[in-house]
Amino acid sequence: MGQLILVRHGQASFGAADYDVLSETGREQGRALGRWLVQAGVTPTAVIHGSMRRHRETAEAMLETAGWTDFIAAADPGWDEFDHVGLVSGHPDLADGADHTAVDRRRFQQIFEEVTARWTSGEQAGALESYADFVLRVRASLERATKVCGKGETVLAVTSGGPIAVVAASLVDPTCVDDQAAMARLWARFNTVAVNAAYTRLVVGSTGARMLTFNEHPHLSGDLVTYR
Repeated sequence: MGQLILVRHGQASFGAADYDVLSETGREQGRALGRWLVQAGVTPTAVIHGSMRRHRETAEAMLETAGWTDFIAAADPGWDEFDHVGLVSGHPDLADGADHTAVDRRRFQQIFEEVTARWTSGEQAGALESYADFVLRVRASLERATKVCGKGETVLAVTSGGPIAVVAASLVDPTCVDDQAAMARLWARFNTVAVNAAYTRLVVGSTGARMLTFNEHPHLSGDLVTYR
């Protein structure tokens, strides 16, 4: 069997002008993961990342300390996060040009959970990607990744908490894929506990992928354990 390791990006720059840039904590999380994977004997045959800057920078930080130089990481935008900035911008506390940086992390999390609950139930603001389309997009990327994960091979995919939660929910209960309400409930459970630079391991065999572990982060401690 092969192995697919899904990595959540390191901490992004909450409250900054460009959220998509890794914070220094995020860079150190990526470097810590690279060191840990080498110590664990992981040697990937391919590295994939979403097209967002935080995905690429996490992959670069990880490769920096792991010393894997035999390949170039490939981008797959199907692993990109949903547009959470667009979603929260529709909330009254953040609409009409309100300063997002003035909202503390706890209040932002409350707003985030409110708007994603509406989004996963079928509401769609303007031209934003629907939740159903988001799930289909991520599942298509999962299928592409498993196809290059042959017997005895390891593929690393750097992505975000939302896509990892889609994968986890669909593998834990495959029946929920055809039931959006059930999928959304499981997805929310996984998404809210995703740790920055944590990894989720899948085994890939002839019948497809199965989840072996979720949200592992033994390489992180103290201030390096972050959720947003």
